Amino acid sequence: MNILDDTIVGISTALGRGAISIVRVSGAEAIEIVNKIFRGKDLRKVNSHTVHYGFIFNNETKEDIDEVLVSVFKAPKTYTKEDLVEINCHGGQLVTQYIYDQLVEMGCRIAEPGEFTKRAFLNGRIDLTKAEAVLDIIDAENKTAIKIANQGIKGKTFKKISQERERLLNLMMQIAVNIDYPEYDDVEELTNKEILPILLEVNKEINILLDASKDAVKLKQGIDTVIVGKPNVGKSSLLNALLDENRAIVTEIPGTTRDVIEARLNLGSFMLNLIDTAGIRDAKDVVEKLGIEKSQEKINEADLILMIFDGSRELEEEDIRIYNAIKDKKHICIVNKNDLEFKLDTSILDKYIHISTTNLEDITILEDVIKKTIFEKDININSNTYISNTRQIGKLKEANENIEKAINDIYMNQYVDFIELSIRAAWESLGEILGEVNDDEFINNMFKNFCLGK
Repeated sequence: MNILDDTIVGISTALGRGAISIVRVSGAEAIEIVNKIFRGKDLRKVNSHTVHYGFIFNNETKEDIDEVLVSVFKAPKTYTKEDLVEINCHGGQLVTQYIYDQLVEMGCRIAEPGEFTKRAFLNGRIDLTKAEAVLDIIDAENKTAIKIANQGIKGKTFKKISQERERLLNLMMQIAVNIDYPEYDDVEELTNKEILPILLEVNKEINILLDASKDAVKLKQGIDTVIVGKPNVGKSSLLNALLDENRAIVTEIPGTTRDVIEARLNLGSFMLNLIDTAGIRDAKDVVEKLGIEKSQEKINEADLILMIFDGSRELEEEDIRIYNAIKDKKHICIVNKNDLEFKLDTSILDKYIHISTTNLEDITILEDVIKKTIFEKDININSNTYISNTRQIGKLKEANENIEKAINDIYMNQYVDFIELSIRAAWESLGEILGEVNDDEFINNMFKNFCLGK
């Protein structure tokens, strides 16, 4: 039996105590099966996209299980393009499971993870970029990640990739005609005057997408932000203040932090992957030395560095050494302890923010500075196309490599049919972004990342 010929059931809400739970059924027999255990209107006779009040009952004992609202959606205008029924019941784990078990007994197959979205894809309801955008919406941890995912759901990614793919297809057709009827066009003229400019334009557009994807990935996965400074300047205090919790141990003893401490901070539009490092100094303790070495590794990997100075102490050689190591990286200099007498010589700093980690208003000001510092240019989600999906970015790079190979082959005066092989490879890579592939194993594995009932 074809996987799309049966009727599946899944619980679309998290199991546990709550106001409601949703049990979803999709397939040719969805309405018929639910109707057999629904006490209310005959669901087979109702209009599509309507909601009906009643009770789900035990088919064997005929006892009511729960008071429910049943939504009926008839093919093809449904999420899966199949008949689809959603049962809204009370949110207790036991009652939800009870209804779910009844539907399985009545003939539904238990849905695999992501199978509802998989059916939407296989039935042509959505392309692969939209399917992956659904998963990105579920996994989103900040507002901007949701906006980027919505680009995929609204088809913006599909439209852009399809546009560049269409250009390549037209080139392939031109080349095919030239190969079959060489008397109509000079090969060199075809490649240099017609193919090359289009390839250069496609290369430019994909590079724009890849450049934007770097920012998109940061917005989605978080900005790796390292807090550095010499011992006892307030690094752990800053971490605790930003997180509004006592995550790191704070004492007046230098060298207390001996390993990196990591945490995630949601700043609304993006996440910070905060890393509090061991104070950097010439340490004799073996454990502290290892912590300092790890701190230096994190500095090299960071997207943003927060360097802390103690404003109540004079500038020391350790401050200068650390600052020289990070000044060419994206950084913010923070002078701490503004509630004490100011003694720090700030002449080596181009700019800094003066705060106290114990002052909530100062922490809010610092968060605003971080937001303005992270991105050198405005991130305009509405006007640009941002791709943050790792698989899609990989296929974009693959396509671009083949386009660049075709361009280089033109400059090397290679045969046009040889150049066409690279163009075709790029076209196929872009097609894989949209899901125009015949690899069942890939499709099955991709949808396994979804939750049950989605």
